[in-house]
Amino acid sequence: MYINLLGFLIVLLLQIVSFSTSATIKHGLRDAQDRHMIPRGFVANTNDHAGAVDFQPQDYLRMSRMGANVQVIRLEMGRLSRFGNGSFEPAYMERLKRGTKLAREAGIKTVFKLTVYGTGGFSWEALWRNKNNEQEIYIDAWRHVWEAFKDDEYVIGYDLVNEPRKLEMDISYDDLTNKYLLPFYEKIIDAALPYSDQKKFLIQTVFMNKGDAINRNQYHEIKQKINRKNIVFAPHIYQENIDYIGPTMQRFDKEADMLEAPILVGEWGFPTFVTTDGSVKEQLNYIEFYIKTAEIFDEMGIGAIKAWFLGNRSYQNFLPGGESTWAIFSDKQAVGTVERKYITDIIARPYPQLIAGDIQSFMFHFATRTLDLNIRTDNKRGASKIFIAADRHYPDGFSVHVGDDLILSKSPLALGFTVHHSSSNTDVSNFIWDESKQQLVVLAWPKDNAEINVKVSPGIFEFEDPKAKNN
Repeated sequence: MYINLLGFLIVLLLQIVSFSTSATIKHGLRDAQDRHMIPRGFVANTNDHAGAVDFQPQDYLRMSRMGANVQVIRLEMGRLSRFGNGSFEPAYMERLKRGTKLAREAGIKTVFKLTVYGTGGFSWEALWRNKNNEQEIYIDAWRHVWEAFKDDEYVIGYDLVNEPRKLEMDISYDDLTNKYLLPFYEKIIDAALPYSDQKKFLIQTVFMNKGDAINRNQYHEIKQKINRKNIVFAPHIYQENIDYIGPTMQRFDKEADMLEAPILVGEWGFPTFVTTDGSVKEQLNYIEFYIKTAEIFDEMGIGAIKAWFLGNRSYQNFLPGGESTWAIFSDKQAVGTVERKYITDIIARPYPQLIAGDIQSFMFHFATRTLDLNIRTDNKRGASKIFIAADRHYPDGFSVHVGDDLILSKSPLALGFTVHHSSSNTDVSNFIWDESKQQLVVLAWPKDNAEINVKVSPGIFEFEDPKAKNN
């Protein structure tokens, strides 16, 4: 009896392990063709502390060459709403339309995030209490955006309330969340659905007051479900302490399960101090906790948006370490060009952007510069795209192994791929290198409806002839 029970448990354990290794990751999004998409990109500000910011076509190409397939445009409520003496500015909407158009032409989708910046007469407590129709004024600001982009398939969603606050309200974080924030989310979503029922609705948690935190993270926990569809959980994580990154992401994962929503980290990356650009020691510290954060994102299969795709013409001063910024470029202009490479090389790491089928797992191993990807293929869904970042991660060239079917290599001195091995069922013309976007484009996988491993590694593959080895 004991032996039979032990045997049963061993078989059951093997089945569980087998299932867990082949299961589709629960995060990421799906596009119109039901391809599995890992959203990654940048917050694209329309202003900074010194004034307006407008990007050019070459800036969006730079974004795509850094792995971006999504931008999050940070909206200024002061240009969209009637709070205080504000009013809707048509010229501002034209800037938004231009930004989404340039992004689309670079293959980048757009999410809009509504902030309360530039808004006179706005109060968080007044918004929650809603005594003077403040919530309807807030929703009216969104209506301008919903109407303008209702038919734009490259606008995939809306981050509805950015970093909602409690501030001086005499209320617990749980009560604020359950009695005010979650019903407000449902109210906003109901108002948005007549414009489009295909967009995604990104939600955040309450941003806790200074001195309040959970595991040194200032975002309160959501404990009740939002009874609406197309929800995406979009928490922020600005964590420089390695010991707290994992527990915070595990907490977010638990909340996502409760919400029945995938996670898209809406903002991440601890800000950079003014001293860091001139200190190797500080840069090495940043590299360590940025890599740890990135590895956890990849392990969980989570997409993430990095703040900010900006130059450094202004700093903020709210941290004990002095002046700091989220800008990823160090030059003193709105649209920067001088990368903080101790940050950008980690952001722009290889990953599966879009897979015809299901992504089961992926990880970029920084130490070996190897991307390990497991997928289940479904060729009827269209082409797949894997961001390689050859210009920064593989200056020595790279090789691609697709299961047992195909081995390719790409030399930095050659225009296309060299084929080292292909099986009889493989059409090598289905594998295309897009130099401008640093992507491997796969028109069709060698095996359809099959589980395969894709590995990208540094250097040019060297084929070993067994006969030569024996001689």
